[in-house]
Amino acid sequence: MGTGKDILKEALKYRKIDAYANAYSQDAQAAAQIAYADTLGIDKLFIALPVAKKMGDRPEEIRAYNDLVLKAMKRYPGRLIGQVTIHPAFPKEAAEEIKRCTDLGMTGMKIYNQVKINDPLFYPVIEQFIPYQMIIHVHGESQLGVGGYRMKYDVQTTPGISLPEDFVDMATRYPEAMFQYAHIGGGSDWEYACKAFKNHPNIYVDTGGSNNEENMIDFAVMTLGEDRVFFGCDGSYFQGIGKVISSGLDEARKRKVFFENYNNILRKSGRNF
Repeated sequence: MGTGKDILKEALKYRKIDAYANAYSQDAQAAAQIAYADTLGIDKLFIALPVAKKMGDRPEEIRAYNDLVLKAMKRYPGRLIGQVTIHPAFPKEAAEEIKRCTDLGMTGMKIYNQVKINDPLFYPVIEQFIPYQMIIHVHGESQLGVGGYRMKYDVQTTPGISLPEDFVDMATRYPEAMFQYAHIGGGSDWEYACKAFKNHPNIYVDTGGSNNEENMIDFAVMTLGEDRVFFGCDGSYFQGIGKVISSGLDEARKRKVFFENYNNILRKSGRNF
């Protein structure tokens, strides 16, 4: 593959949109994020604040998380683009927050694991969001195992985590919606997830996460097609770029993964680059 300098030179050939980036509460962290992006040639990063188990999920707390994302967007205009976070248990507030945040430039929605994506609480939210023609990015997971076997020991996931089957259920119910399964490089069974999504063209995956199993990118593109795989880092910038650069994809397909595929999604809402 060559020296680190050779790999960086190769990486800088490609325009890049990071389809999975996180928002940070500290200005120094955001500055470091942009520094990585500058070094590695990442044009745009789509950010949201991870709403973890120990964080609040009341409407006023969700609004505060979105405000933090808006602050980051203002500090780095055109580089950090936010995705709105909501809690479907509060439909009125969710609708208001979607309108407020998209009016202020957020593009897309990021859902975590308060409830599964196919919970009926999400039905009105998805129905409202479809006309925006924006991606619905969902923190998904599939515990390692053969053929989708679920491990019995506690891996500290929450009952609300969305599994590949939950994505398939919702994508079938709403074929006009677009779903993004987060971080196939995040440690779960990426082969199983890609196989589950194969016949559901409105489910996309991003390559985020620190895991670099051989053939991950090639398998995802082979299984889902060259238009349904997005480049993403989830904070693992060198791994994120390296796994695409070192894949067996030809140059045209690498360009699609790094930039064109996600930009084509943005084109649907008129927010492409």
